[in-house]
Amino acid sequence: MTGTRSFLLTSALVVVLLLYMYAESLVFLFSRWFGTEDYSHGIFVPLISGFLIWQSRHRLLEVSKEKSWWGLAIIALGLMLYVVGELSTLFVVLHASLWVVIVGLAVTLLGIRGARAIAFPLGYLVTAIPLPMFFYAGLSSQLQLWSSSLGVRCLQLVGVMAFREGNVIDLGPVQLQVVEACSGIRYLLPLISLALLCAYLFKDQMWKRAVLVLSAIPISILTNGFRIGMIGVLVDLYGKGTAEGFYHLFEGWVMFMVSFGLVIMEMVLLGKLGASVPLKPWSERLTWRHQGWDAGGGVRPKDPPANIFSPGPAYLCSVALFAPFTFFSMTLMDRKEIPPPRAAFVDFPMQIGGWRGQPFPLEQQYIDALRFDDYVLVDYRSQGQQPVNFYAAYYRSQKKGQSAHSPQSCLPGGGWEIGSLTQRELPMSPGMMEPLRINRAVIQKGEQKQIVLYWFKQRDRNLTDEYLVKLYLLWDAFSRQRTDGALVRLASLVGPGESEAVVDQRLQELAIAVGRELTRFVPD
Repeated sequence: MTGTRSFLLTSALVVVLLLYMYAESLVFLFSRWFGTEDYSHGIFVPLISGFLIWQSRHRLLEVSKEKSWWGLAIIALGLMLYVVGELSTLFVVLHASLWVVIVGLAVTLLGIRGARAIAFPLGYLVTAIPLPMFFYAGLSSQLQLWSSSLGVRCLQLVGVMAFREGNVIDLGPVQLQVVEACSGIRYLLPLISLALLCAYLFKDQMWKRAVLVLSAIPISILTNGFRIGMIGVLVDLYGKGTAEGFYHLFEGWVMFMVSFGLVIMEMVLLGKLGASVPLKPWSERLTWRHQGWDAGGGVRPKDPPANIFSPGPAYLCSVALFAPFTFFSMTLMDRKEIPPPRAAFVDFPMQIGGWRGQPFPLEQQYIDALRFDDYVLVDYRSQGQQPVNFYAAYYRSQKKGQSAHSPQSCLPGGGWEIGSLTQRELPMSPGMMEPLRINRAVIQKGEQKQIVLYWFKQRDRNLTDEYLVKLYLLWDAFSRQRTDGALVRLASLVGPGESEAVVDQRLQELAIAVGRELTRFVPD
């Protein structure tokens, strides 16, 4: 009883300390679980993992004889990730940190063999972690294009005239835009999570389990493409209203259940594949019970001893480690950033060399979504040429959930499709210490073509890679107490009779001129 009581007390203390340390990231996690359908399965994952661990309690009785000090090293790794996540402003790193800490606690409490016995329930928790925003946006954008293409092919197969421009399906009098919510990612993530669970419960060869999990990816993409094609048929027959509201939601749920049904059918077929001996009943091949209690005819004890979870020295030391680190995390979270003074974008010059600008306001929905501190949006013209659209968004502190948003994830919106994405160096100009390195994207929508240049001005660096942006955020937050920076983007249409080289020259000329002005508004 004394061991159980000390375990409950120390565990309660651990929970309180972890809740305090990870409060902000847990709030974000729950907001994603309850606020977006893409991760609505996440709330069930900890419950399923907890049930699977409870089902393994008798197995733990066999293996959890010794505690392990290796858990302290794993916890230390998790706490290092916590520091990295706080300084780099990445929620995904904080979520990974919490998961590593939980694994470390399991090792200190149950030992290496005990933690290995519940490896799947611990690993399954990872499926509840939302993808990082820049990776999610890129994946969703690619899925939109694939789903649009599959939807058009389904429509053409049944005789409906349809054409695709980026993620817009043209049905003649009606255009359907395959928005982010229809990309299929809200099928993909839950279906992979369910396929993993099915593979764990499916007591068969490992290669069959791997095929079951991997097949969830093409199944979700194909069924979503079919769903988009079906919506197109309904719109063609009954009007655009069938693509909205209840019909759209109903089609989504039905197709997800169809996807899950296909996974179950595949599991049945895999069970019959390569069976050279009489098959076991499905109650034994697809079961929540641990096989170890059936092999050899052992009798399962009714109640495992209470000292399975008794805290050993390693677990108690891990608890003692959390207390000082919690105080350290308080100073880390409350750190003050000191960005240098800057001029507001409202004073950005509308006359730059031979370029004359006309500012425009950004719609409120985009301001709310991008969460910048200041911005400028201007159309510049020079000598009757096509205008060049200039946009820059400044972030005073790029904290978690508030950082420069890459155009690569939103360029395909509105029917635009990325034809090519390369990197270039623009020549030096007076006042520039080194060439300006930029991303160059060519996007197309039907017969229209547009060239986009963009880069990230982060303190005294001009970067083209989002991952490098995050790396330098971590370094500068630690060494300079600064995470301010901006995204800079220029775009221009390829006019009738113009070549890409002419547009490149126009964009590069303005990019170099703008680069000289930016330092006042985005300080080094």
